[in-house]
Amino acid sequence: MYSASSPYRLITVCTGNICRSPMAQLMLTEAFDAGGLGGAVVVDSAGTTAYEAGHPIDPRAARVLSAHRIHSDGHIARKWRPEWFRERDLILALDVDHYGWLHEAAPDSEALAKIRMLRSFDPAVAGRSTLDVGIEDPWYGGHRDFDLTWDLIRAAVPGIVAHTRDALGARQNAQLHGPQQVRSIS
Repeated sequence: MYSASSPYRLITVCTGNICRSPMAQLMLTEAFDAGGLGGAVVVDSAGTTAYEAGHPIDPRAARVLSAHRIHSDGHIARKWRPEWFRERDLILALDVDHYGWLHEAAPDSEALAKIRMLRSFDPAVAGRSTLDVGIEDPWYGGHRDFDLTWDLIRAAVPGIVAHTRDALGARQNAQLHGPQQVRSIS
């Protein structure tokens, strides 16, 4: 149904890429696979810093994912690379600091248009300020903080899947019908 030659690419971004962003990446990958979009969508993640680059996912994040039958053993943290502004279709910030960092680093208006807060796709927080839809870093807390992170990400996943499905449909429509011509009315 969708072109395998040009998958829709999303990236989730947090601070160190060992807690929130890999959880979101793996949860979204699972949701896209379950929704039949696995071959048409690629999800990855990164951190705004290199603090944790090369490290595996935090064991507490792995525990929450494993409890929901999502495996995380292959995750290795990495730092954001500037070329991803061009190469990704949707850039999902996990908290307001990441959102601000991405906005400052964005090279142009096209890149800026790709940046969204992950929770902006959760209908329970629709219309709220960017400042109110972040997910705090669970790294400083305990197991309950990681469970809360799971819940907050999970609430946004259906909206992200729907957005991506719509974007893929629009891309496919543009490929089939070419750019729409605008008629002038005199």
